[in-house]
Amino acid sequence: MTGLRIGHGYDVHRLTEGRRLVLGGVEIPWEKGLLGHSDADVLTHAVMDALSGAARLGDIGKLFPDTDPAYQDISSLKLLREVGRLLGKKGFAVVNVDAVLLAQAPKIAPYKARMAENLAAALGVEAEQVNVKATTEEGLGFTGDGSGMAAHAVVLLEKIL
Repeated sequence: MTGLRIGHGYDVHRLTEGRRLVLGGVEIPWEKGLLGHSDADVLTHAVMDALSGAARLGDIGKLFPDTDPAYQDISSLKLLREVGRLLGKKGFAVVNVDAVLLAQAPKIAPYKARMAENLAAALGVEAEQVNVKATTEEGLGFTGDGSGMAAHAVVLLEKIL
């Protein structure tokens, strides 16, 4: 039996006016933000789901239900730190994280390094263990028409205990 676990996470949020846009813990100036119970950081949510899936913790809806007022407007990086703590408790270490944001706009190239640093810091790993990238969907679908954003993440965990 191997001590390696792979996890995949996916999340989606609707874009709306009157909310701030937070991606990978970075507030990005833009005319719309993501709708959700927490800060709706779709990128961080996908990473959390990938990690929790690989470690058999369930999903973020189970860990941080949107019916719990304690999570209203909370920073997703705080939730990611808690997922990291739960991973450690189960004897897992993060080997790497690879995440991709699907959004037509805004351009996130200037923010990707900070996003990776924020995600890594929340997990207590080196920034080089986290990769963040983005793509448009050429105007297709809900991400392409600007009504929402989505993110995928793949992670590799190693059992250390």
